[in-house]
Amino acid sequence: MSLVAYEDSDSETETEKAEAPNASGRQTNQLSSPVSCVQHFAPGNTKSTREMHPAGSTGRSSSTVCEDPPELYAQNNNTDLAPPCWQRVYSAHAASSVAYRNYEQASSSSTNSGNGLSQKRTHKDSTATIKGIRPYIPKRLRQENSSKPEKEPEQRGSSDCDVELRVSGEQTWRKTSELIKPYLGSKYKVTEVPKSLIFYMSKHSGPVNEIQWCPVREQSHMLLSASMDKTVKVWDAVDTGCCLKTYSCHSCAVRAAQWSSCGRRILSGGFDSMLHLTDVETGKQIFSSKTEFRISALKFHPTESNVFICGGFSPEVKAWDLRTSKVLRVYKAAVQQTLDILFLPEGREFLTSTDAVSRDSADRTIIAWDFQSAAKISNQIFHERYTCPSLTLHPKESVFVAQTNGNYLALFSAQRPYRINKKKRYEGHKVEGFAVGCEFSPDGTLLVTGSSDGKVFFYNYHTSRIIRTLSAHKEACVNAIFHPVLPSLLATCDWAGEIKIWQ
Repeated sequence: MSLVAYEDSDSETETEKAEAPNASGRQTNQLSSPVSCVQHFAPGNTKSTREMHPAGSTGRSSSTVCEDPPELYAQNNNTDLAPPCWQRVYSAHAASSVAYRNYEQASSSSTNSGNGLSQKRTHKDSTATIKGIRPYIPKRLRQENSSKPEKEPEQRGSSDCDVELRVSGEQTWRKTSELIKPYLGSKYKVTEVPKSLIFYMSKHSGPVNEIQWCPVREQSHMLLSASMDKTVKVWDAVDTGCCLKTYSCHSCAVRAAQWSSCGRRILSGGFDSMLHLTDVETGKQIFSSKTEFRISALKFHPTESNVFICGGFSPEVKAWDLRTSKVLRVYKAAVQQTLDILFLPEGREFLTSTDAVSRDSADRTIIAWDFQSAAKISNQIFHERYTCPSLTLHPKESVFVAQTNGNYLALFSAQRPYRINKKKRYEGHKVEGFAVGCEFSPDGTLLVTGSSDGKVFFYNYHTSRIIRTLSAHKEACVNAIFHPVLPSLLATCDWAGEIKIWQ
């Protein structure tokens, strides 16, 4: 009796042929049993639990169904809207993406050896060894092993980690959500006011200062967040609601963060006076520099992707060039802090909002600058004695809006001399000292803003009337932004460190 097990023996081939039909049968059974995903959100819970049930137990629909917490409701003309449950609008696409992922997992598990139905035993299989007998190794493998120098265990471990990070980063970057694909080839549809909670994300341990969708449409499932807990995070806020990456390059609170125009880098600034440009895939710092002041505002130039402006607790605002890692220009104003920065169309001019408010004068509250010459164009734009914590530009018309601590939004012309529109005022929400953000919908019909009482307010841009309010958070809601591709998808964040996605 021979004790050597040959790989290409006839007995194994016959066994393989006999087992192949059974294997394919099992494969078919696995693929023919779809599942539906049910997410339960309970009041006060910081984690969501996910249960898998057969599709038959949830009826004909295979969409994501969530139980409605009693404290989350929408108001329409002071009327509470409390539906018993919420469902994804994109249920058909969600079902197809779930089935596609299940198919990929089943296929990958059966094709590890290159043949989906192969049952051959490879040399890496764990087999019972008999003492004193060496297993047979083919000549070809012996020659290959002898020609390759053996790596140190420590080197193998480090290289495996590098590959794992690289693959994870590539998958994060190259992925295009199945929910986004149908909308890429068409124009943006009319924005609808969201009503239902899709994801509740609470990985931050401190207030969230800023959130921003990835500007690349194909990768706009990624959401960026900057927090007082010293971290910047990237989330899959469309498909899973999971945190993809966490970047901990700051030693103090991160006040501002921005995607680069290519979506591969993140620029962040914090109260540690540090600027960091981080590669999304690898997490490495491409550019780092220490400033003379704590940073509170950052903006990339709209046409020059390597240029950005930063401001903070300083009378100066600086323009940087990432190619040279040096300051291009310095814009000097007699103020103590820059609250926000807004580029006007084409990037020739930009606005800064400051904390310069006194009893007798309100000049310098909003300042218009010439980007090339660093000269002041005007500092007599807003004459009321309120600071403006945030500014936003209309996507189609030449106007911009300033959030004021007077608990209203003021509308201005984006053309010189930047006159205020006294006929329109968007009021009803509360600011009360928080850096509450505001934004127009991609089609320009709606204006959304957070509120210090935790609500989200939706205003009609043309009539300035409140369309609806959404009770989104228990703490102050400091930002609310529409998705650039998917109509009616909204992200909100609050002072307690929570991020929520609404549909």
